[in-house]
Amino acid sequence: MNEQPRTIAGAQQDLRTGRVTATQLIEESIARADAVDEAVGVYIRRFDEQALAAAAEVDARIARGGELRPLDGIPIGMKDIVSDGDGPTTAQSLVLDPAWGEATGDAVVVQRLKDAGAIITGKVTTMEFAVGMPDASKPFPVPRNAWDTDLWAGGSSSGSGSGVAAGVFLGAIGTDTAGSIRIPAAFNGVTGLKATFGRVPKSGVVPLAYTLDHVGPLTRSARDAAIMLQAIAGSHASDPYTLDAPVDDYEAALERGVAGMRIGVDSFQQHASAGYDPAQPALFDAAIRTLERAGATIVDVVMPRYAELTAIDIIVMISEAYAYHRGDILSRWEDYGQATRILLAGGEAVTGADYVQAQRVRRVAQREADAVLQSVDAVVSSTGHLAAPRIDGISLGDPMAALASLHTPYWNPLGVPTMAVPIGLSAGGAPLSMSISAPAWGEATVLAVGDAYQRATDFHLAEPPLVRSLERQPA
Repeated sequence: MNEQPRTIAGAQQDLRTGRVTATQLIEESIARADAVDEAVGVYIRRFDEQALAAAAEVDARIARGGELRPLDGIPIGMKDIVSDGDGPTTAQSLVLDPAWGEATGDAVVVQRLKDAGAIITGKVTTMEFAVGMPDASKPFPVPRNAWDTDLWAGGSSSGSGSGVAAGVFLGAIGTDTAGSIRIPAAFNGVTGLKATFGRVPKSGVVPLAYTLDHVGPLTRSARDAAIMLQAIAGSHASDPYTLDAPVDDYEAALERGVAGMRIGVDSFQQHASAGYDPAQPALFDAAIRTLERAGATIVDVVMPRYAELTAIDIIVMISEAYAYHRGDILSRWEDYGQATRILLAGGEAVTGADYVQAQRVRRVAQREADAVLQSVDAVVSSTGHLAAPRIDGISLGDPMAALASLHTPYWNPLGVPTMAVPIGLSAGGAPLSMSISAPAWGEATVLAVGDAYQRATDFHLAEPPLVRSLERQPA
């Protein structure tokens, strides 16, 4: 077995040197899924046969002396709100018309990954339509945390986070409207990047909120996130929300490090409404000191309008989601899960005036936040102050309570790049995380800060007890 978990960067190097084949990578992925998926609930549908066939093509090309593409042979999980022509898209719901995915085929992000050589291993679990909480009454897997299956995997990119943590695949695609990449990354101890709004096309993705949705990678490391982002970034004519901004060489930008950077810090502890884990403050402070030792200058900042931006995210999200789902909510109420019904129906209570005012205040807050972000190179904050909650403690009647002391919704209305990286374990032994943000289009800076931190620490390489127990078993 590997002494450390595989990474995308490591697998790339092993493929180049012949230490591993693409077929072996996919066989490892399949074996790991066989071992853990029943307990963790990563997949809705697996593409084992297609993945093995794609891996064989990669190996044959290598044998002929062909040039390796950036993600050749790398197993990637795909959140099941992203259309993939290899199988149906369900959004983990009885409501979505199968004809939608059939007509859409590969989403732009899927096509770009495949063009880069990535092998999609299957469609992975999500909260229903990226908003509903786990509902065992529906015929879909209940996603569980890779570190403790009694805990929630986070959402809505649940299987994307737990699958990377459990080694079922080396990277995954998630979406993020109020933290849906960063929450499962934080709860499962992996790295999750919400790039700038408009950096990655979302055409071919079932929408939750048109002006808030982001598409991005979940990986084990910042370096792996840079490699995946390189493959999927850039404007596309099919998505009017994308902008034709230059795409940096993200992996090369990691060499910058943080020496000479000014990094602002706002712990958000004053906004931890449900309290904080006893281990969190010390772990967060230690992470800041690590960046300081790496050469960064640390300054205190206060990110503006926390309450307003958090409220704006929820108001805009449920308004835009309700607009998309209104017809089905009225005609197919029982087909939705309980939590999804409650959240979507809440959009009926938001008036057009409320929505317009939220968007007006959003613009004011964006200008104020940009002034703070422009005063430093990056801002580090807490992703959340609590580890993952127990699944049996999540109320389907009060789904928003599961976001207690999480700070991810703040960043979505701003649209700026934000990445969650693990910083250690809670008092109960579950992962905790910090966030790194920068001005719009500053993904290279965010990734460089994350990579500098991960070069000095190994929290991102920690494996859940479930995985360690598998590795101790005789072959």
